[in-house]
Amino acid sequence: MALETIEISVRGMRVPVLACGPDDGPAVLLLHGFPDHPGSFERLMQRLSEAGFRALAPTARGYVPSTLSPDGDYRMEALAADVVGCLDALGVERAHLLGHDWGAVVAHTAGAMHPSRFVSLTTLAVPHLARLHRAIPRLPGLFWKTWYQTFFQLPWLSDWAVQRREWALVRWLCGRWSPRPDPDGWAFSDQEWSERVARFDAPGVRAGMLAYYRQNLSLGRMWTFLRGGLDHLRVIPVRTLAITGARDGCMDTRLYDYGLDPVDFPGGLTVKRIDDAGHFAHLEQPETVAEMVLDWLGPASPSLS
Repeated sequence: MALETIEISVRGMRVPVLACGPDDGPAVLLLHGFPDHPGSFERLMQRLSEAGFRALAPTARGYVPSTLSPDGDYRMEALAADVVGCLDALGVERAHLLGHDWGAVVAHTAGAMHPSRFVSLTTLAVPHLARLHRAIPRLPGLFWKTWYQTFFQLPWLSDWAVQRREWALVRWLCGRWSPRPDPDGWAFSDQEWSERVARFDAPGVRAGMLAYYRQNLSLGRMWTFLRGGLDHLRVIPVRTLAITGARDGCMDTRLYDYGLDPVDFPGGLTVKRIDDAGHFAHLEQPETVAEMVLDWLGPASPSLS
């Protein structure tokens, strides 16, 4: 089934949504991350539509000019409210929610804040971070893998650095996050990267993308987190599937061993690890991810949504 782009109005923004599948199928909302766009879910969306689901992938806040934040807010709570706003605009009462990278963080937040709107949760590449403080002492190398998160806090310098030579720094990071033991393994093609660069260079988008790091990973935000100021986001009542690539060079796969507590998932937590994948598992091993997701969602029964 062919993909189409529809546009909805969400909280003062015009949000392009990539869509496919039967209109009356159970809705699956797919949230992309950095540095990405809804099209990265194309193969997964096709599989979902073939199974009878309505697959819907909105463009994240800040990733095109029409979704730049009207009030400059890119905190997780605002992004979770966007998810609910998308469901309302699409006329969907309940949906399966899937997120990759920052989309996974948003999915965790939405699942904690608005659990009644979701049938299930699926996240790729980033685990629920409520217990991150437990894992850090056991994974000292994590600081080296995530150095860029601190670098992105630096105004002007990081803005200049990321955009140089067609976003070469970010493309290099992607290669580190999904290393290729085999030279013929997955990587963004020149055409795929050029398409992303064209999006990232649009007016205001670079600032919007970096705002995710500057507003959610700032020292002030981290201090609030460590003092328990974000405890209302800890418990996720929605049943959750967490998928990790064993070769992830960004978010160490061992975070799923040391940083998750089943008590935070009263609806149930299932962790799946893909040996031959890194950070972009849905692009590196699309069939494996699709099978995991379809098995998790179960039959496309309209009664679920």
